[in-house]
Amino acid sequence: MPLVTSKEMFKKAYEGRYAVGAFNVNNMEIIQGIVDAAKEENAPLILQVSAGARKYAKHIYLTKLVEAAVEDTGLPIVLHLDHGDDFEICKQCIDGGFTSVMIDGSKHAFAENIELTKRVVDYAHERGVVVEAELGKLAGIEDAVNISAADATFTDPDQAVEFVERTGVDSLAIAIGTSHGAFKFKGEPRLDFDRLEKISILLPGFPIVLHGASSVPQQFVEECNKYGGHVPGAQGVPESMLKRAGTMGVCKINIDTDLRLAMTTSIRKYYVEHPEEFDPRKYLAPARDAIKAMVQHKMRDVLNCSGKA
Repeated sequence: MPLVTSKEMFKKAYEGRYAVGAFNVNNMEIIQGIVDAAKEENAPLILQVSAGARKYAKHIYLTKLVEAAVEDTGLPIVLHLDHGDDFEICKQCIDGGFTSVMIDGSKHAFAENIELTKRVVDYAHERGVVVEAELGKLAGIEDAVNISAADATFTDPDQAVEFVERTGVDSLAIAIGTSHGAFKFKGEPRLDFDRLEKISILLPGFPIVLHGASSVPQQFVEECNKYGGHVPGAQGVPESMLKRAGTMGVCKINIDTDLRLAMTTSIRKYYVEHPEEFDPRKYLAPARDAIKAMVQHKMRDVLNCSGKA
């Protein structure tokens, strides 16, 4: 099976009232852990690459690793660009084998965001590639994305309708209270489900995306710190809220920070217990297993997409 787009994947998710996990990848072990989990769960899968990941691992290495994952598993897998911030990076990924790209014009004024997104949509659709865009601004930090809480802006439902109609975009990332990175909430976490419901009603059948949806499990924060880390306590998005969002038109949920925590905790633990070791395979193998366990948990208990491939 070749790489697929998310079009049919999202249609099934919307009708089945579940979400597909979009997991950020940076190297071979992360890809293997995610894909092994998806294979065991028989779950649809989006592997997404940020601009930072492309710079770190190189475009060609990541695409070939993902192609190997498709050949190894036979699963429907989407290769997606996460947070492309201009036309050129989207074009490079479209021309370079990605089946889905995100153009993030949320930093621009509404009219400029529409113009940029429409340009990417026109180029992508001519080549059979789907496009995600973003309207509203999420707080937090992830790779090149850095928005302060003061500058965060929730998505306006009426603007969302106009944006989708004028751009022809295939899915839309909205801001309803999630946040990039590990340091999300100072008080009690809250997602604006009334806003989400209104957007879903105004855009029936249209796939909504949530970014910044890692839950930051406290056991990983505590364990990472136990083994020499310095991760401050952080309140993530409760998984019950994410599960609810998946029943309300959210078809794609992005997960990155939880994978980083799981992997880093495993490596720190290994080196505390085996300080003399210097074989990368010895500490990366359990780290890969930690990624797999985290992804399986998300697929079974949060996204509700196990068995839906």
